[in-house]
Parts: sequence; C-alpha cells; structure tokens
Amino acid sequence: MPKRSSKPPRADDKLAQLAAAVATEATGLPKTKQGKDAGAVALGRKGGLKGGKARAAALTKQQRSEIARQGAAARWKR
Repeated sequence: MPKRSSKPPRADDKLAQLAAAVATEATGLPKTKQGKDAGAVALGRKGGLKGGKARAAALTKQQRSEIARQGAAARWKR
C-alpha cells in the first residue's frame, strides 16, 4: 500500500492542478476514467482492432505455423 504524505499540498501543486483543469476544459476533449485522452484511446483501439488480422494476412503459411509452434511450446513449458 502506498504511503501517504502527512504534509499538506503546496501552492505550486494546486496551481498545476488548476492549470491542467483549465487546459482540459479549453481543449474540449473529455477524459476517460483513468485520465487518458478519449481521442487517443479511440485511435489506439482503432489500430488494435485491425492489427492482428493485418499481421496474419501479411504472414506466409510457414511463418504462421512457426509462430503457432513457438506459442504452443511456451504454453507447454509453463
């Protein structure tokens, strides 16, 4: 469990938080629950959804077979 500071936050910390809130409000981009930019999350997901299919299409049958063989060996090794 992380230790918590017994010191009150400094004025600089409060100013930085206020500046971040103003910048977020000014850009109009909503934040996700984890504090990530929703636009960046959507863009990453878009690439992730097509990544595996695109990779599989680019590989030869022999390459896919070798990758599958390595994966099976790694699973059996555990």
